[in-house]
Amino acid sequence: TSHVNPTAVGSGYELLGSLMHEAGHAAHYANISHPSPLFSQERAPFSTSYAESQSMFLESLVDDVAWRGRYARDRDGQEVPWQLLEEEIIASHPLAALSLRRMLELPYFEKALYELPDDEVTPARIQELAADIEVKIGGGPSPWPVLSVSHLLEDEMSCYYHSYVLAQMAVFQMRRYLLKEQGRIIDNPKIGAILAEKCWKPGARATIFEVVEKFTGEPLTSDAWVEKVESPLDEV
Repeated sequence: TSHVNPTAVGSGYELLGSLMHEAGHAAHYANISHPSPLFSQERAPFSTSYAESQSMFLESLVDDVAWRGRYARDRDGQEVPWQLLEEEIIASHPLAALSLRRMLELPYFEKALYELPDDEVTPARIQELAADIEVKIGGGPSPWPVLSVSHLLEDEMSCYYHSYVLAQMAVFQMRRYLLKEQGRIIDNPKIGAILAEKCWKPGARATIFEVVEKFTGEPLTSDAWVEKVESPLDEV
């Protein structure tokens, strides 16, 4: 769920992302076509990474300068100046690889945690393990510490976070495919129909691997994500 009021001062970038993320889930589940409700709910046998890929696809619009340029307005209805969008790209793109690595920290921490011998599962050892993972993968302490992520504290979300990594891979691959085949995503009336038919309709009958391959014609890989991260600044 999301507690965002988009009209409230200070709702912020992160909260807008949450709103779009949950809206993506809503659009997905509302468009699953199957006679059994078991195919349209977030529990097993639903593929977690498949569900998150669809929510994160809509969330990706928040970082899309074409979407911002079209819909971001001030109180007087004026468009966001291109200069501001350009400044953000210049400031953030060089850190794209670090953002990717930070996302990998939690899955690697969970893997290491569940591999610990029982006699080592102590508060001190767990804190040490989290700090080690942040240094090894992110190069130092994370501004979003591994142990601050709420998923770790909820039994239903144990070993869950790698699904976001797989989902992000899918988002980049899907966006690359749509931009190549359709030319644009923003305000393109064909996109919704394509998503509904190829991504949303199957529900729990499909896995993320099946959905992405059917959608893009290629197996799920990290290639599109890495390609974006490695892109020269003047090509972003």
